Amino acid sequence: MTTHDSQLAEFEQVPVIDVGPLLARSPARYDTARQLSEACRESGFFYIMGHHVEPELLADLDRLSREFFRLPLAAKQQIAMSRGGRAWRGYFAVGDELTSGKPDQKEGLYFGAELPADHPEVVARTPLHGANLFPAELPELRRVVLTYMDRLTQLGHALMRGLSLSLNLPEDYFDRRYTADPLILFRIFNYPWVPESAAREATWGVGEHTDYGLLTILWQDNAGGLQVKSRSRWIEAPPIAGSFICNIGDMLDRLTRGLYRSTPHRVRNSAGRDRLSFPLFFDPSFRAEVRPIEELADVPIPNDRNERWDQASVHEAQGTYGDYLLGKVSKVFPQLRTNLD
Repeated sequence: MTTHDSQLAEFEQVPVIDVGPLLARSPARYDTARQLSEACRESGFFYIMGHHVEPELLADLDRLSREFFRLPLAAKQQIAMSRGGRAWRGYFAVGDELTSGKPDQKEGLYFGAELPADHPEVVARTPLHGANLFPAELPELRRVVLTYMDRLTQLGHALMRGLSLSLNLPEDYFDRRYTADPLILFRIFNYPWVPESAAREATWGVGEHTDYGLLTILWQDNAGGLQVKSRSRWIEAPPIAGSFICNIGDMLDRLTRGLYRSTPHRVRNSAGRDRLSFPLFFDPSFRAEVRPIEELADVPIPNDRNERWDQASVHEAQGTYGDYLLGKVSKVFPQLRTNLD
């Protein structure tokens, strides 16, 4: 089968969409849904404005994150991911995370929904469920991170309602099937600046990849460096003040039979200073079996294996979202794989 015509076209820039009508549930949300449809078919990326996330919260998160990354390595290692166990939480150092087998030039903190020890999924020892690790040196970070995840989870639900409408589906389509209890994963990444003279080759903060789930909501500082693949070439996706940038993941690509694109992207920090980014992944519930949307049965599934960066088609995935995700993350952090066994 062939790829969709909308996927064959180059795009010049990432569109900007006001999502305020989705949050207000006003009649204008149907026009917002139309804009989402166009963006997801053409680029798989879009900026959002009108998101109602408080600037003060973003400023606090930025400040505390920079303070954390300035701590001595020994202090950061007190909450290393190796101490997070099956919850897959904590700090990793530069080079510890792999993309396509190559070390990324970034360090970071992994978080997820904060769950108590008596939560059923924690009791069941379900991977990627549990408590977060926070640095003792920055007690304020806990409140800010948990508040931020709550705000963006609400935003994610609104965006998924818009994506349901964009596909001419009932507004609660995704909520009823996949996201009533979404898997929420949040990352804080620091991309240290590496001078060209110090690098033996082009230094990628993170190499070409697609995201795994439904929707990524990214706040980035003003350093730039994010690049999105437009079929045969790469374009810049620079920060726009007051915006988040969103992209769809492999599971939405699979659900829509390739109608909506899970677009490759990468990061290279050339700003002359460190770069911070804050992606939140709004994903299907861990135990959901993700299947193509029945209403799109007439859409031909693309033969995209040769086009994808990893030569693996998302349309051949089997099992639950948790199965898919664990297969991916165990390659990103092979040294931690035993935590999930």
